[in-house]
Amino acid sequence: MTEPTRVVEMKQIVKRFPGVLANDQVDFDLRRGEIHALLGENGAGKSTLTNILAGLYRADQGEIFVEGQRADIGSPRDAINYGIGMIYQHFMLVPSQTVAENIILGLREPRFRLNLAQAEKRVQELSQQFGLKVDPRAHIWQLSVGEQQRVEILKMLYRGANILILDEPTAVLTPLEARELFATLKSMTAQGRSVIFISHHLDEILEIADRVTVMQKGRVTAAGVSPQGMTKNDLARLMVGREIVFALDKKKMEPGAVVLKIEQARALNDRGLPALRELSLQVRANEILGVAGVAGNGQRELSQVITGLRTLVSGRIYLGAYDLTNKSPGEIHELGVGHIPEDRLGTGLASGLSVLYNLILRRYKQAPIAQGIAINWHTARQVSKNLVETFEIATPTVDTRVGALSGGNTQKVILAREISTRPDLLVAVHPTRGLDVGATEAVQKLLLQQREAGAAVLLISEDLDEILAVSDRVAVLFDGQIIGEMPTAEADIEKIGLMMAGTKT
Repeated sequence: MTEPTRVVEMKQIVKRFPGVLANDQVDFDLRRGEIHALLGENGAGKSTLTNILAGLYRADQGEIFVEGQRADIGSPRDAINYGIGMIYQHFMLVPSQTVAENIILGLREPRFRLNLAQAEKRVQELSQQFGLKVDPRAHIWQLSVGEQQRVEILKMLYRGANILILDEPTAVLTPLEARELFATLKSMTAQGRSVIFISHHLDEILEIADRVTVMQKGRVTAAGVSPQGMTKNDLARLMVGREIVFALDKKKMEPGAVVLKIEQARALNDRGLPALRELSLQVRANEILGVAGVAGNGQRELSQVITGLRTLVSGRIYLGAYDLTNKSPGEIHELGVGHIPEDRLGTGLASGLSVLYNLILRRYKQAPIAQGIAINWHTARQVSKNLVETFEIATPTVDTRVGALSGGNTQKVILAREISTRPDLLVAVHPTRGLDVGATEAVQKLLLQQREAGAAVLLISEDLDEILAVSDRVAVLFDGQIIGEMPTAEADIEKIGLMMAGTKT
């Protein structure tokens, strides 16, 4: 049997950053008509390797061949010219422009006359064809993170890329939408397109991948192996070199007093349209309430009205006896609310500042870090080092720029900062999105520890498996309303999926 044509070959790729050997003599190939999964922990070198193929980085050493010809890929435009399109985990969009404008941005044609209506029509067609619902005329800044990821996928499809690199493409999709995407990818490969699929969901890799390449610490440890006959544990061992506990040890807890109470909350989204519609819910001490829903149904607005980032039109929000309604983020934090936002680099962290600065952002006005109006930097450094050790944050030093850390470690910085203040309420929005199985396990254990310590946790996630594994109760959010609640022990994925689509059961 003739071996399928290799549409991409990367040979002996080396890429160094200051203090880090990100790719160390990496070989990787992609065949025509296949889905090749790239697997590894956060920081293993996957993103660096695919960024080199997509033209964002240049390799220090090594060669790239596309369709058998040596390829000089020095920019994303070069990559597109070779038919390579990447959907990045951190989006490359212009917030002030519309969906359609972002999708056609950078195209050479048409050169003299822009027919935006035609572009919008084409985007709408692609949106319907691939089940990626988004309004072509909406501005990017008005969209949720999930909707923005759909725009990135549509952008590459619009350009006609035949080699697609997908980085965590299902992170914001319901199980039904994920299955539809998988069917689309299978259809694409049947027509000769090829896909590099990066995911930390091992079930997805077992379901969709034709081959798997595993990376650890910048090197390939398993090259192009077939996942046929493998289990999640097999993949996890290849990935992290140890057993991963997929069934969390969730101690039985009796819920305490009501910590968070929301009454008839109404709020508008960034477009001035209703986002929350008479929403009411409660979360008690020693309890995790998981809020499930498809992106764009009010999740972002819900977390923002609780944490002071968005005002309520009407309704009230209480933290115990305190009225939080429309207070500032600083006041709300001082009253005992911690926040893990959905956009960890854009909202959760000051990515250009050091790990130290980010760890003390909540505490620099308080003793012992504060000394009058000054900061005791010796104490700040010691506090930061202790948090790095306690939360196992992998960073060269506390002076390292936080934006240079892997996704799992940036999330640990946020968790360390928020949890160390011992909040009564922790609002966690997509806390494990984009994290590998090891980092996901660590974050979920930290949430359970907060529950056991007496805190109330509001978990907003589109990962139903995570909600069912971590939460005590599940509330389903659709069109700005809670349309159903149930104990996790009585929850059914299919039933929740129907509710996420708006069906009351």
